[in-house]
Amino acid sequence: MAKQKGIIQLEGTLGGLNYYYLNGKAIVRVAGGGFNGTAIKTKASMQRVRENGSEFGHCSRVNKVFRQALQPFYSGYTFIHFHSRLMTLFTGLKTLDTTSARGDRRVGLGVGTATGAQHLCDFEYTPDCSPHAVLPFPCSMDWGTYTFSISDVDVTQVVFSPGATHLVVQFGVLDFDFDTLAYHLHLADAVVLSKSFSNTRIRLTPTTFPNGTGTVLAVCGVRYYQEVGGVKYLLNSKDSVGFGVVGVGL
Repeated sequence: MAKQKGIIQLEGTLGGLNYYYLNGKAIVRVAGGGFNGTAIKTKASMQRVRENGSEFGHCSRVNKVFRQALQPFYSGYTFIHFHSRLMTLFTGLKTLDTTSARGDRRVGLGVGTATGAQHLCDFEYTPDCSPHAVLPFPCSMDWGTYTFSISDVDVTQVVFSPGATHLVVQFGVLDFDFDTLAYHLHLADAVVLSKSFSNTRIRLTPTTFPNGTGTVLAVCGVRYYQEVGGVKYLLNSKDSVGFGVVGVGL
């Protein structure tokens, strides 16, 4: 690849060379040599490309359905680059599958490892509004009752986004099958915190329980509201909606 020089800048193919623009710069390179569908499907040298393509497609499908499953935590809001960030997570989880051959590695088998479960919890799904930063208190998950508890709550330490008068804490248990992509989200009744909230402990238990569809994930979400004239209005800025996986039931 080389840059074009001179007063006249060309575009197209001429004399076995391709002339085109890339990021506003005039580029020239030898024509041909690119991949084509037949070569990718049949050539032995393209085996690694086929393997990567198969696994990428799997991760992309998981990504799409996973975002749909979590949509109740961010309804009405669109995260920029959320898809690409989750692809980084899922492709990393896929590589933790050491039992499958290349081309057949699966996200679910990676999640099933202790390292994969930890990665799923450590990932910053909403870095501008992390539930752990908003609610900087000890928390625990009781898998026997599917109850998520936040203890030692001090409302003066709760981070309220600009203009917010209330914080809604939502919790759910997501039963997600990474193979079939079937899922069911079991939500608890939300807890509303005002700036005068006096309880020191929050307990959230889903109204329905998982039935063993797939991997069970505990998810905590936060959303901010502004009360005006007795009516609470949802705030939709990047620092006003957040969620994260807080536990994996292995």
